[in-house]
Amino acid sequence: MSADRVEERISRILYSEEAIRQRVGELAERITRDYMDRGFALDPEQRPILLVGILRGALVFMADLARRFPMSVEYDLISVSSYGNGTEPGDVRLVKDLEKPIAGRDVLIIEDIIDTGVTIEYLRRNFAAKDAASVRVCSLIDKTARREAMVDIDYVGFTLEEDAFVVGYGMDYAEMCRNLPYVGVLRPEYIQ
Repeated sequence: MSADRVEERISRILYSEEAIRQRVGELAERITRDYMDRGFALDPEQRPILLVGILRGALVFMADLARRFPMSVEYDLISVSSYGNGTEPGDVRLVKDLEKPIAGRDVLIIEDIIDTGVTIEYLRRNFAAKDAASVRVCSLIDKTARREAMVDIDYVGFTLEEDAFVVGYGMDYAEMCRNLPYVGVLRPEYIQ
């Protein structure tokens, strides 16, 4: 990375730090209500829901979301790759699997952004095959412009209809810009 400031790579802010903080709180309230009051918890052993964060992008979102829950939660991390080193999606490959068994568990997949939907579709099938009691998806951003797979997203922070390359709040371009406290659009000259 050159000596420029990370902020100089951003053409505009889509979701401010404050907007994200507020929306994460709203999502936590809704998820808590669903699992505690509306019967979404199906685990026969009544264990806490298992948050499954998709590395690396969802790490910041999952940490902030988990801290907002008044109920007990457990979490695990999974790493899948569908982009390689570029920006064009490809086949999904499992890089790091879960450490906890999910049979009989209520699983809430935490994703930073759902773009084509291919990764989430893969994970839903994978977790269903492992006999999870329930599998739901929570994504900070639902980017609809390049959707290839029709996927159900149970909890959405923000819907993005334009085909913008977004970074910040854990999301990156070639591992850069993850540390921004907001989500912004990357300047085209930085995309190769």
